[in-house]
Amino acid sequence: MKFQNINTLLLILAGISVTGLIFLGYNSVSFGYKEIRLCLNLTKVHQENSNLQSQQGLSYNQPSVVGLDGKVIAVTPWLAPIVWEGTFDSFLIDSIYKQQNITIATTVFALGKYTQFLKDFLESAEQNYFVGFHVHYYLFTDHPEQVPAVKLGEGRQLTVLTVASSNRWQEITLRRMEKLEKLIESRLVNEADYVFSLDVDTKFYGRWGAESLGRLIGVIHPGYYQTHREQFPYERRPESQAYIPVAEGDYYYGGAVIGGLVKDVHEVAKTCREQLDIDAAKSVEAAWQEESHLNKYFLYNKPSKVLSPEYLWQDFKPHTNEVKIIRFSQVIKNYAAVRPNP
Repeated sequence: MKFQNINTLLLILAGISVTGLIFLGYNSVSFGYKEIRLCLNLTKVHQENSNLQSQQGLSYNQPSVVGLDGKVIAVTPWLAPIVWEGTFDSFLIDSIYKQQNITIATTVFALGKYTQFLKDFLESAEQNYFVGFHVHYYLFTDHPEQVPAVKLGEGRQLTVLTVASSNRWQEITLRRMEKLEKLIESRLVNEADYVFSLDVDTKFYGRWGAESLGRLIGVIHPGYYQTHREQFPYERRPESQAYIPVAEGDYYYGGAVIGGLVKDVHEVAKTCREQLDIDAAKSVEAAWQEESHLNKYFLYNKPSKVLSPEYLWQDFKPHTNEVKIIRFSQVIKNYAAVRPNP
């Protein structure tokens, strides 16, 4: 078969499924070194151009997390996996990713009285979070002297970054995207492969591993995974950059977990920071600060993988039939006692 030009060849090869690429990769030994390189290069191009964007105003049915039969749904309408217990082999996927010698950066913000949650967060993470992987915690705090001494496993480290205090918890939340953006630009772009930003007032109760890795990761909020999108607490004021019309929406994503490849999380943080700045210039504050802007971003820039509520639960919520295991959960607390303002 002859091709008129290289573009024709590339278009044909681009139509080959991922399975086909893997098949070529395994069976190209007899064809020699060049064929293997071609397969790998095309795979890389596909990955780099795999941003899943949708247009605003697009009308379609709201996706479900649980089917009419009561069984969980393990894929989004845009074919991103929804990670539930039983949808992956933890031993297999961890062993595959460990061979790549990756580093997972993890940012945590503990300002004011929120330092009291650090010990449980770090100790439970060391027992459950990417065990056996290289993990680098980056802790932002205004009280570095209150950071507890927690024994870390091999290949794991903690860097404390001192930041200014704030008299408003909303302001602390609003500035997290900016801090994450700058940290990625100054350090993580050279120090890590993946990055997760996690809330500190949480605790790990079960294994969290390589099944959570992907280009861009969102987690379904435990309070709204069976709620109609008209009741989602999206920002509904058109004057805010976080505005989402009532007729639009996939899931309601929790702001307590953001993750993915360093470059993709940087784009999330940068975009949300820019939108937050535009709102601030107009004296507008979205309903749920950065979480509102994150939901706007994820609606039009689809996550490549979605974590089920197993990866973000709330301690005060009873177990449900869908959630077989709780891996990560927000702890019970008295907000009036830990926040600097109502």
